[in-house]
Amino acid sequence: MTRTPKDVGIIGATGSVGGAALWICEKFPDRFRVRALAAQRNVAAMESLVRRFNPEVVVLAEEGAAAELASRLGGEGRVFGGAGALDRMVAELPGVHWVFASSGTGALGALERALVQGDDVSLANKESVVVAGPWILPLVSRKDQLRPVDSEHNAIWQGLFGEKEEDVDRIWLTASGGPFRNFSREEMARATPEQALRHPTWAMGAKITVDSATLMNKGIEVLEAMQLFNLPVHRVHALVHPGSLVHGVVRFRDGCSKMVLSTPDMRIPAGVAMAFPERLPIMETELAPPPPTPMNLALDAPDEGRFPCFSLALEAGRRGGAYPALLVGADEAAVRAFLEGRIGFLDVASVVEETLEGWKGAAPASLGDALEAVEEGQRRAEAMMGEGRFRR
Repeated sequence: MTRTPKDVGIIGATGSVGGAALWICEKFPDRFRVRALAAQRNVAAMESLVRRFNPEVVVLAEEGAAAELASRLGGEGRVFGGAGALDRMVAELPGVHWVFASSGTGALGALERALVQGDDVSLANKESVVVAGPWILPLVSRKDQLRPVDSEHNAIWQGLFGEKEEDVDRIWLTASGGPFRNFSREEMARATPEQALRHPTWAMGAKITVDSATLMNKGIEVLEAMQLFNLPVHRVHALVHPGSLVHGVVRFRDGCSKMVLSTPDMRIPAGVAMAFPERLPIMETELAPPPPTPMNLALDAPDEGRFPCFSLALEAGRRGGAYPALLVGADEAAVRAFLEGRIGFLDVASVVEETLEGWKGAAPASLGDALEAVEEGQRRAEAMMGEGRFRR
């Protein structure tokens, strides 16, 4: 059967999730054609990808990096850089399936444009939903136009296939527990950035790896799931699953549950989202084996006493308003300080908690207000750490 390949653009192409999406494109060239690639600043990595995939348009958000890439490529393809480059790329390529695999809020404008012009979107950017969900999600014009790529949200999305929203009782996301799952509070107080970056299952960027060690990542994912699946915080839960085979569980009002499991490999959820409603023969490749048998399906409740960041995220979800955005900003600042050796591992939660407790402002009335709340969270956290109370 002859098929027309789907045009794909990948924002965050030099990161781990972007790499998973590119693997899908490379393994199934009859189904996907790369037309656009974007990243922040990695000139060497992007040059390699351009020569490998030959996209029509390339973006490096940092203007200097974009100029260097254009010089290296000697006029091959079009290279955009600077403010508005992502928006311009999306606007010039309507009908492309966009994979948002970057972190942070820098791609929000491009995401808005893609949804407004009716493009399909595979989304692996938590901040877009947690911070901007009230303004982004109403732009989705049809069922499954927006497809979650993070393994947990992708699993819940799959568990809801063919189901009615009113039949869902609650959902559970899973967490590996991170490198400190069996550490005492005393051991965590002495933890180093090097230890925090040794995730037992996933290969990810430094920020999200530390968030996984504090369980803040799982808390932020709960906030994301609340918005993606239109559920209140008391119906979204998390379970620690060291085996990382179960990625999500949906329980229905009749007592039945669906559990979605696979080998912990981001190429699988990326392929599910990008190829929907089809299934890709990924198990026929040599790089994505099926889960082992017998399978260890142990699931336990998170220890919120040892991992208070998870509780802080849930509390932000209960309070609503500006609190989720403040949480995201404060956590970004605190994790950066921990990685730089300015504060200890347990101080991350303390900084975030004090930032939230000190907030007296109003709920955001616009997307701009929500983004300002993220920056306010960063400013408040940095000011607090600058007082020296958390100095190592």
